[in-house]
Amino acid sequence: MIPLDPGARRAILQACDGLRDATLDSLYRLVRCPSTLGNEASALDEMARQYEALGLMPRRIPTVPNGDAIFSPPLIPYEGRDNVVAVHHPRVARGRSLVLQGHVDVVPEGAADMWASPPYAPEIRGGRIYGRGAGDMKGGIAAYLMAFAALRQAGLQPAAEVQMHAVIEEECTGNGAAACLLALPKCDAVIIPEPGPGVEALYTCEVGVVWAWVTVSGRPAHVRDMQAGLNAIEAANIIAGAFKDYENERNRAENIHPVFHGVNHPVNINLGTIEGGEWNSSVATRCRIGLRVGVMLGYSAAQTRADIEALVARAAQHERLRGATIKLEFKGFMAEACAFDTEADIVKLARRSYAEATGGQLRDYPATGLTDGRHFVLHQGTPAAVFGPDAQDIHGIDESVGVESIHGCTRAIALAMAEWCGVETLAGSPE
Repeated sequence: MIPLDPGARRAILQACDGLRDATLDSLYRLVRCPSTLGNEASALDEMARQYEALGLMPRRIPTVPNGDAIFSPPLIPYEGRDNVVAVHHPRVARGRSLVLQGHVDVVPEGAADMWASPPYAPEIRGGRIYGRGAGDMKGGIAAYLMAFAALRQAGLQPAAEVQMHAVIEEECTGNGAAACLLALPKCDAVIIPEPGPGVEALYTCEVGVVWAWVTVSGRPAHVRDMQAGLNAIEAANIIAGAFKDYENERNRAENIHPVFHGVNHPVNINLGTIEGGEWNSSVATRCRIGLRVGVMLGYSAAQTRADIEALVARAAQHERLRGATIKLEFKGFMAEACAFDTEADIVKLARRSYAEATGGQLRDYPATGLTDGRHFVLHQGTPAAVFGPDAQDIHGIDESVGVESIHGCTRAIALAMAEWCGVETLAGSPE
């Protein structure tokens, strides 16, 4: 790494402090975009605008799964939802190249009437910004955008290539990240400012995830003759219940990888969706359930898929499912677990930069969820520093992120980028 001049270091940090309002404005603009699955266009357009404001040329990258293991089975078509990237090129490349990556997609807001303020109308209360996606992970995106802007305000720019990726479907497939990774040259490292669980955290490892969908077709009947029918909703719930024993088995001590020791119940299985029935006075004909199945490090997504197939086949033999038709599908995540190299240069630099920028420490976080960081590590061999601001209630009601935490991450990313890439003066700036 190229040592950073103390004067440049001071100028960068001062510039970060001067961009506090701009950082919040960047975040507000993104949170106002209701970028749920299939509706990411407004957020992608906003990212293109914000890249242009940094003096960079946005480029659209389509997501085209091709059967490669890096892709998960798609959920919906990709037309009109192209990822947006921008690439900074130095005048003279002297340092190491870097990817700054973040996902613009958010999960549904759930019951909007339960929110203290509208989920897509960002609001500050008690030093926190509330809104769907504020923490996961639009706050981190605003931080990396303003970190780059701070270097420029200080009269500097990275002396190496810096790629910025704004991607879709981190929340369900990771295919947007995969598409960008394959479409652009490999860089020397990546920073992904994913949120910490209520604290500023550095991801040390993460589980894998498989999404499975089970559709049960029963035998409809009038409620007065319900014993003659086969209720698909009840049958589907029997299948869902069968996953509890499997979940307990996968969380047995001998099945937990050492990097997750100390984490309570790291392999989680969630019944996330259920759709079924036609009429309150009719025995339900069909029911579809969606399941999220965690994958422990050291166990593969393929093994987990085989387990699910066997489990559903066994559950189908239940006496109350006789005569039912059962269809099992795999759409969405088919994602492997991942361990991040915490001794990699970029990770050690992230820790040091955060400590210098904030006076605090990043807390190690063995994650029971997953990030796009796995693609860079598992499929490209690129070291990744996945760390970000403190977020609360992500995927829940009243999601929020700490204002000071975002600013701390902005300062940390700016210092890390400057030292990793090196810096050169902007054209027209005094030497």
